[in-house]
Formats: sequence, structure tokens, C-alpha cells
Amino acid sequence: MRTIRIHVDAGLGVGAELALPAQAAAHVARVLRLRAGDAVSLFNGDGRDYPAELVAVGPREVRARVLEARENRSEPPLRIVLAQSLARGEKMDWIVQKATELGVGAIVPLVTARSEVKLDEARAQKRLEHWRAVAIGACEQSGRARVPEIVAVQPMRTWLDSLDRSVTRLALLPEGELAARALAPPVHGLALTVGPEGGFDEADVALLHRAGFRGLALGPRVLRTETAGIAAIAALQALYGDW
Repeated sequence: MRTIRIHVDAGLGVGAELALPAQAAAHVARVLRLRAGDAVSLFNGDGRDYPAELVAVGPREVRARVLEARENRSEPPLRIVLAQSLARGEKMDWIVQKATELGVGAIVPLVTARSEVKLDEARAQKRLEHWRAVAIGACEQSGRARVPEIVAVQPMRTWLDSLDRSVTRLALLPEGELAARALAPPVHGLALTVGPEGGFDEADVALLHRAGFRGLALGPRVLRTETAGIAAIAALQALYGDW
């Protein structure tokens, strides 16, 4: 039987009793029709799972009691930061969801020269909160107990200036000189950046090269922005992660 996993933004410990978040409570009570005594698993992003039992299921509140704490071993040994140029419509949601399922440690939404998505400050904050909720949902589904960090939308140059110098740096480029299997195993993590629908322009590519990024190619076919990063992450996890 599938374990119902629920993210809670609260400290958790054995014996703690707490009310579930409103959306999760409604799902448990109205959709799943669980009852007091049924089992759920809670997590708060600290890397552990907290098996719990429901102690009260009502129309206004659902409460659970934590029974134990278990180490969750779903995090891959390879930390990947995905820097994804903003994509249109629901593509960005899909990217966040699938990258989370595949085990990325952080996602950075980038504004690049050919980005077609324009967000003012208010809309950018609203989208950020939405993407974080998407990532939490993907963790609930996939069994992860650490939610990847979704950082604020920012220009690529800003992100490059803040990047840890020790990480392996790769940019997905159709003309890239590297294949994933030709890489030396990343020791200090990996930063992977993906262009928008129209690809990186020449100024973007020059900026990436100056920042120490090498071009990674994914074979003879040109992939869409929502496909390219996910395909690359899967390949890297198979070669250097836990696949």
C-alpha cells in the first residue's frame, strides 16, 4: 500500500502532535477519506521521515501524532544545481517537478538574453512560491525528505557571480564539446545551465565560457528547453549519481 507522505513546515519529533496544513488536511479527509488511526508519513525537509498516525479527522482540522523518526536515504551523492532559463506557460512547472523527482539540490530560474518570459517583482514572487509548492508536491510523491531550494528569479550574470568556484560547470549547448560520459566524476557538485526556447545567444555563451563553463552536448538532436535539462540530469545521475 502506498504511503501517504505530507510535508509540514514545522519542527517534528517523536510524540509531537500537530494539525496538518489546510490543503493536506482537506486531501486526507475529503479525497482519501482517511480516519483516526490511519498511518501517514510526515517530513519537514530535514532529511528524515516521521511515521505518524492520525488522531483526529474532522471537517475543520486533521491532527497527527509522530510515532518515530527515520533517516531518509533518497538523496543522491551528486549534488546538481539546475540553472534553468525561464520557460513559458506550464513548462517551468514541469521542469521543477521532474528535476525534483530526479534529485536536484537546487533550481535557479534565470533571465537570459532570449528569455521570452517577463516577470515584475510581484509576479516573480508569486511564481517562486508556486514553484516551491510544486517541488514540495514532487518530494511527497517521489519519497524525498529534502526539498530542493528554489531561489529567486535573477539575471544569469548575478547567478554566475554567486556561484561556488569549486563546482563542475556545464552549459547545455548544441555545439558543446563534451559528452556526459567523458566527464571526470564531479567531486564538489555540479552546476548545469539550460537556455530558453531560443537558446543562449552569443553574449550568453561568451559569459558562460568566461565563468568557466564547458559546453555539454546531448547527441545529434536538438532538445526543447523543458526536455534538455531533465535528460541531462538523468544521464548525470546514471553516470555519477545513484542510478
